[in-house]
Amino acid sequence: MTAKPTIAIAADHGGFFLKQAILTAYAARFDFLDLGTNSEESCNYADYGHALAEAIERGRARQGIIICGSGIGISIAANRHKAVRAALCADVTMARFARLHNDANVLALGARIIGQQVAFDCVDVFFSTAFEGGRHEARVEKLNTGI
Repeated sequence: MTAKPTIAIAADHGGFFLKQAILTAYAARFDFLDLGTNSEESCNYADYGHALAEAIERGRARQGIIICGSGIGISIAANRHKAVRAALCADVTMARFARLHNDANVLALGARIIGQQVAFDCVDVFFSTAFEGGRHEARVEKLNTGI
């Protein structure tokens, strides 16, 4: 039996319910490293974006999902870390190209922007699409080096 991949997941209060729905829906497919939040009590999205990024930097997970109300703030926080290429996706086409062309390792979702089914569709596509490589490798390398 193949081991399930570990996916780090974090959300602020705006993304709490979507995070819980993803944890439930994908429990058979992934082992989750749940980095919070654990309630809908107001909190700071940046804290959770940084926590997920640090988990990836330390090798606790290779990929992740981050969620806040819009997905914007938490993705900005996570992308401040060199090991993270977080892509904010609002549909399956964005999720597919985030992996194919950008080798994104973190899926960012806006819980107040997209519905639960669209979020699930994005998760399905993001985690089943491989990086295409080829002409995109040099571009991704520039993202990795900051040049």
